[in-house]
Amino acid sequence: MKYIYGPVPSWRLGSSLGIDLISGEKYCTFGCNYCQLGPSPAGKRASLIRKVFIPTAEIIKEFDSLPKELYIDYITFSGSGEPTLASNLAEVAGEIKKRSKVPIALLTNSSLLQDPGVRRDLAQIDLILAKLDASNAKVFNKVNHPVPGIVFERIVEGIKAVKALYPEKLALQVMFSPVNKEDAEGIARLSKEIGPIKVFIGTPVRESADRPLGEKELGEIEKLFKPLKTVTVYSGKRPETSPLNEAETLKRRPKRRDER
Repeated sequence: MKYIYGPVPSWRLGSSLGIDLISGEKYCTFGCNYCQLGPSPAGKRASLIRKVFIPTAEIIKEFDSLPKELYIDYITFSGSGEPTLASNLAEVAGEIKKRSKVPIALLTNSSLLQDPGVRRDLAQIDLILAKLDASNAKVFNKVNHPVPGIVFERIVEGIKAVKALYPEKLALQVMFSPVNKEDAEGIARLSKEIGPIKVFIGTPVRESADRPLGEKELGEIEKLFKPLKTVTVYSGKRPETSPLNEAETLKRRPKRRDER
């Protein structure tokens, strides 16, 4: 398996089979300090131009070779970069839907949700988990380090546009660290304005340049999001799973600090 990894035990999605539409060196529109994949390779920061990284036929060939008895809760577009950069996102999702009834999730940093074409592609996705790590441009730039051309206000507009198009599909994912914890009230307020079906509240439990917040501190932050439905990285249940290819899985999803 070169493009499909897992299943992994996800605190957000249960048993999650990953599909990496980028599959190579990290290629992302953000340079978050807390990224579990580390910094982007020199000269490899992404532009906002979408393209096909891996032909649909190659991904589907791998999908068709999966064991029939494999139990998964979600098929998830994630991996070594921002999946909405792949212009064949909808095509791959459509081919999978012809073959499987398992719901498809998308983990996105929200940078391309301002693009109407990307939003159209999301019609093929069952659950959209959109990143929101700040409530203003200053904190956004400090936490997410976007490539040139990404404006915080347009990120928020894109998320709101997705909510308007797919009201029962949009969830938010927020990563808290010492860098943005003082913005927790602002992020909670903006989240309520957006109105997602759920907010997944994380902290860097895998090795990164940012240290994680403790369970108690994250629990206090979680209270700010009420009455929205929430789950944290500490409270989310993670099933036991066995990856089909451990090396390919660890490349995209390193072990948590508490798993070492």
